[in-house]
Amino acid sequence: MRVLITGGAGFIGYHLATALIKRGDTVSLIDNFSNYYDPEIKRRNVHDLKTLGYVAVHTVDILDKNGLKRAFEASCPEAVVHLAACVGVRPSLEQPTLYTDVNVTGTVNVLETAKEFSANRFIFGSSSSVYGGSDHIPFTEEDTANSPISPYAATKRAGELICHAWARNFAMHITCLRFFTVYGPRQRPDLAIHKFARLITEGGDVPIFGDGDSRRDYTYVDDIVSGILAAIDKNFPFEIFNLGESQTIALMELVTCLEEVLGKKARLARLPEQAGDMKITYADISRARKMLGYNPQTSFREGIRLFVDWFSYKNNVVCL
Repeated sequence: MRVLITGGAGFIGYHLATALIKRGDTVSLIDNFSNYYDPEIKRRNVHDLKTLGYVAVHTVDILDKNGLKRAFEASCPEAVVHLAACVGVRPSLEQPTLYTDVNVTGTVNVLETAKEFSANRFIFGSSSSVYGGSDHIPFTEEDTANSPISPYAATKRAGELICHAWARNFAMHITCLRFFTVYGPRQRPDLAIHKFARLITEGGDVPIFGDGDSRRDYTYVDDIVSGILAAIDKNFPFEIFNLGESQTIALMELVTCLEEVLGKKARLARLPEQAGDMKITYADISRARKMLGYNPQTSFREGIRLFVDWFSYKNNVVCL
């Protein structure tokens, strides 16, 4: 199958492209190599992907309609996995217009281009943040998800609703996947696990916002990829699925686990709670288990060990 991944040079995109190449699919990537974090990280991802097989890379911003058309014309995708987005809760509070432009208008642009080129298998990378202030734990796909608490979350929910409209009106098969705190090798450097590992290793202060009892449903990237592959292959007319581990880990538990695996104590910096942060994310994955055959395999501690193995090798760090 010919698969086009937007945001394909990023963390999840790299792992998805790797899995697709290994199973024999033809892979094309769209990425704008933005400077949200060091673009060289994405370039290394692309370099490593190309050692596995042929990968077409299109340096295109999803707000560039003509650039999208050129990329689709060159790749003729049968399936599109739309991962490109402005990411992060806190930055979205500072740049809500940018987030709306990229995550809403950009998603419409990708959908319209996919429709024009008859790429009717469409996977939308959504987020657990859409559940916002919900007090229904664990989160289920049947929850209304109508109380986002950040611009980022609102744009992701808007993207889901737009996908529903396109599926209903334009005969596109679309699946929205709500990712829950994805981690693993090559994780973005601004995300908690990567950031904390670096700070612990360097002896810096690890920021703990609030009392440290916020909880996240950390999900290893290989499990997320397995869910994306299943969604591509099942090709539902329209569905929404949670992809999580379906267990929660407190922030201080995360720090303790990193300390144990890295073999070094963390220096903590206690800070006030931040606007837009959810107190808990917790996925009910029974729907994904039943309809996708989704079955996460990597425990949190094993996933942290695998991340630290990669982190230590990349940074020449000796761990206990």
